[in-house]
Amino acid sequence: QVQLVESGGGLVQAGGSLRLSCAVSGRTFSSRSVTWFRQAPGKEREFVAAIRWSDGYTYYADSVKGRFPISIDNAKNTVYLQMNSLKPEDTATYYCTISSGVVPSTRSYDYDYWGQGTQVTVSS
Repeated sequence: QVQLVESGGGLVQAGGSLRLSCAVSGRTFSSRSVTWFRQAPGKEREFVAAIRWSDGYTYYADSVKGRFPISIDNAKNTVYLQMNSLKPEDTATYYCTISSGVVPSTRSYDYDYWGQGTQVTVSS
């Protein structure tokens, strides 16, 4: 069984920063990457960023490119999402998941395992 635990969310003013963490454990031998999604109230879950375990290659949604660098600590099986220059439209619950694909999918329905999510609220 795969376990994914997100942490680091909170309330921050626009322009501020937060760092989210995703701790991965369990049967993850088929996992090739970790992906972050977010979901705002009344909206679909959307792709944010992803990183490959093997070489640290990264993928970003256009809306966060240049603001949300994603990184990996292989020794801790943990992926980080550093969120800078936050905007009110970044307000959402952020989820991490794992992918077995060489190129992580940007579609949430392609994923089977999810963490409980961590809430990020950006005030204007």
